[in-house]
Amino acid sequence: MPLDAGILQKLTQGTPSEAWRLIIERTINIASRPLAEGNAPGEVIKREREIAELDLFLASSGWDLWQAFGQPNISGVERTSERLARWWDEPFSARAVLILDALSLRELPWLLQGAKERGFTIHGVTATASELPGETNEFARALGLASRSQLQANGGGLAHKLQPAQTESIDLPWKDCEGLLDNASGAKNWVFWHHWPDAKLHDYGAGQGLELLTKDAAQQLSSDDFWAFVEHLATGRRLIITSDHGYAATGYFPDADGDVATHLKQTFSSGRSKVGRSDPGPFVPPVALQIDGPHGPHLLALGRRKWRSQGGYPTLTHGGLSLLEVLSPFIELSK
Repeated sequence: MPLDAGILQKLTQGTPSEAWRLIIERTINIASRPLAEGNAPGEVIKREREIAELDLFLASSGWDLWQAFGQPNISGVERTSERLARWWDEPFSARAVLILDALSLRELPWLLQGAKERGFTIHGVTATASELPGETNEFARALGLASRSQLQANGGGLAHKLQPAQTESIDLPWKDCEGLLDNASGAKNWVFWHHWPDAKLHDYGAGQGLELLTKDAAQQLSSDDFWAFVEHLATGRRLIITSDHGYAATGYFPDADGDVATHLKQTFSSGRSKVGRSDPGPFVPPVALQIDGPHGPHLLALGRRKWRSQGGYPTLTHGGLSLLEVLSPFIELSK
């Protein structure tokens, strides 16, 4: 459904903070509506199209708002890494963070429904900003880590921002993850970075991605094993479930054509970002934006476009500027 005149007026005439508040509220409202396993693939695609209207606004007339993204003093949108560090300093007796790699707002309903059904207290639900570009290594570095693998087998060390904590980074079944918690039963605080669903994003063939991942998310995030693991993490602790970044369902993006397609292919190949200062092209509205942030200058693909590239453009990916690839769920629970 196209954005109505009242919403467009608020987006164009308000401050960046007011515009981002409206965009994020609307995105969460669309993404968090309850889901049932039977209709989830079709419903998620329907929501994808609703959120596309906000991405279209950001790409066609509101692209300057991206320069303020992740700068809370201007946009009101806080980076996940900064929000976690701030939350970690709050006076809880014990705390845990579960990072689900590449979890997007699409998966939020399963977490909210599961938490409610299984007797958790939900203390807060919001969306926070990925690093730009929205990549795993950038998020790890923002937390003071060399990479996510540093957390494996309690290797986090003393340099990262979430101190003190037992740490893990792994891609094991939830039951085995619960066993790892048992093996460190004396640990007061936990930082647990699980590689799902990112490990799945890159497995799916062209045209299959979103439907298969939606079905997998429904099964994983509704399973007894997952919630037993979460309960183990949350017992006696405040728990945050979040992610390093989301993902773009690029298989549903319209094809760029002509000079735009040529420029995007030459600039990004099969990706969505490029390190350093690069030519964004002569196009108005722009098809790429230069972002200078904490991770140095990057050129990022703007909005929802895909293009032909050698080896095929991925069906699910991340690193560019669209809402569902740069917003992460941020859910606070206890049991």
